[in-house]
Amino acid sequence: QVQVVESGGGLVQAGGSLRLSCVVHGNIRRIDDMNWYRKAPGKQRELVAGANSDGRTRYSDSVKGRFSIFRDNAKNTVDLQMNSLKPEDTAVYYCNADGVVSDSYSIGTMYWGGGTQVTVSS
Repeated sequence: QVQVVESGGGLVQAGGSLRLSCVVHGNIRRIDDMNWYRKAPGKQRELVAGANSDGRTRYSDSVKGRFSIFRDNAKNTVDLQMNSLKPEDTAVYYCNADGVVSDSYSIGTMYWGGGTQVTVSS
């Protein structure tokens, strides 16, 4: 059993901060990439930030300088620190774990969390 669970979303005023957390539950052997995506109303899902198992990170242009991603391989967690939030950051944020190998399934598999709502008011 593998389960991805996000937390930390909420309502915040523009200019404020939130920290999202994600944990991958299960008997995990390997996770290649851990990513944060978001889906805003009327927009396509987009990759916000990602981190591979070796510490390399990437960010979308719209969040560079404001968001930071932190991964803990030992705990199978990934956090997204969001600062200087803008109303356009409002979206459901999804944690994505890619290339997951577990005791129950030996082929690398992608898993998605159920999402956490982030709302930034003007």
